[in-house]
Amino acid sequence: MTMKLLSVTSEIYPLIKTGGLADVVGALPAALALEGVATRTLVPGYPSVLARLGKAKTLRRYDALFGEAAAVLAAQVEGLDLLVLDAPAFFAREGGPYGGPGGTDWSDNWRRFAALSRVAADIAEGGLKGWRPDIVHVHDWQAALTAAYMRFGPAHAVPRLVTIHNLAFQGRFGADIFPALGLPPEAWGVDGVEYYGGVGYLKGGLVSADAITTVSPTYAQEIRFPVHGMGLDGLINGRVDRLHGILNGVDTDIWNPAEDPLIARRFSGRALGARAANRRALEQAFGLDQDDAPLFVIVSRLTWQKGMDLMIEALDHLVGLGGKLALLGSGDHPLEGAFLAAADRHRGRIAARIGYDEPLSHLMQAGGDAILIPSRFEPCGLTQLYGLRYGCLPVVARVGGLADTVIDANEAAVSAGAATGIVFAPSDPLALHGAIGRAVALHRDRPIWQAMQRAAMRADVSWRQSAARYAALYRSLLAEAA
Repeated sequence: MTMKLLSVTSEIYPLIKTGGLADVVGALPAALALEGVATRTLVPGYPSVLARLGKAKTLRRYDALFGEAAAVLAAQVEGLDLLVLDAPAFFAREGGPYGGPGGTDWSDNWRRFAALSRVAADIAEGGLKGWRPDIVHVHDWQAALTAAYMRFGPAHAVPRLVTIHNLAFQGRFGADIFPALGLPPEAWGVDGVEYYGGVGYLKGGLVSADAITTVSPTYAQEIRFPVHGMGLDGLINGRVDRLHGILNGVDTDIWNPAEDPLIARRFSGRALGARAANRRALEQAFGLDQDDAPLFVIVSRLTWQKGMDLMIEALDHLVGLGGKLALLGSGDHPLEGAFLAAADRHRGRIAARIGYDEPLSHLMQAGGDAILIPSRFEPCGLTQLYGLRYGCLPVVARVGGLADTVIDANEAAVSAGAATGIVFAPSDPLALHGAIGRAVALHRDRPIWQAMQRAAMRADVSWRQSAARYAALYRSLLAEAA
């Protein structure tokens, strides 16, 4: 019998994306379908989402959802079964999904995502005629309050699962918003949404969930300790029997070098020579010197978490070893400026593109020799999975999902033909310098480098195994609730 799943998220590829969350919730439904799970995804009605709906059916109307008119629309887009919260007062805005053009978060984000969560709980209660989910799966702080609404409301018997994509983002607001949330008085407390005197959306979701998942096994262990627990390690350890680490996958149809329409020339592990056309196209796109030097790429948010300050310190070292770098990303303005300054200082050897460009990111994976990911913490990471898929060998810090997905090129792994990248620790300048040096040295040995590329491209980075684990977890929660 097919299981009915409601997935609740603040973004979903290909309709709205700021990072890996969108890729995950956009790709997982197709993989779950093979496991007998039919997913409907509730997402906010941002302008970019509404523009793609085409024919949509109105399933429910609200006269005053947190004081505003709203409706739940149903539509099929790109193979996704969507429920869209059309609430113009909350979501019909220019800028990103969480803030305006200047980068500042919207001051009413607490209300915007409480509305999303409230509607999700209503759906779990049977609020849509003819359809009610068997289980509810919510993603990150923007949807986490769903679990609290369900726990303290009529849908308390419906199993609920909260996935942590990044514990650093928690949705913390002042205590003054609690009366407006519509939760009962007993929800205000250490076992509810109260968090250090304020309201914690993610915290409230975690204490209300029947199961908690992270997006990699290693991250599930890391967040049990203060260095990665972000103040929630005590709660996590108190619920460790409910904690599961399930590795992310990628959409192997979209990220497939043998069929990718966004790259200069398609290729496979059996025809690595064809990658050269992508390398030349990448060099030309970034204005880099056209030579055979190792070409590193970075596709990342430019933040402290991602280790981009460490990368700034390593740029002169990279160029001194004969390497080149193409960077695509945006984030903290001082880091953006530092990369642009380095590009000006090392013209032809370093180039930086501030912003995000989906087609260009495909070309970078297809044409780069290695992708640099020196993160201080990384719940899972997807760019290293794309790198594996395209033979762009990951150079990664040994943290979170990076540690779970990349096999270091130590002597034993190289001899066994198992190495798929370079893994270093700790996340500091000295270790990063050493990792770049190892990459440059390995790149000189073409047979070894190409053997590593083929091993990387053979790695299973699909959702197949992880979707089976999610489905098994859903079924265990349903059995527990029966």
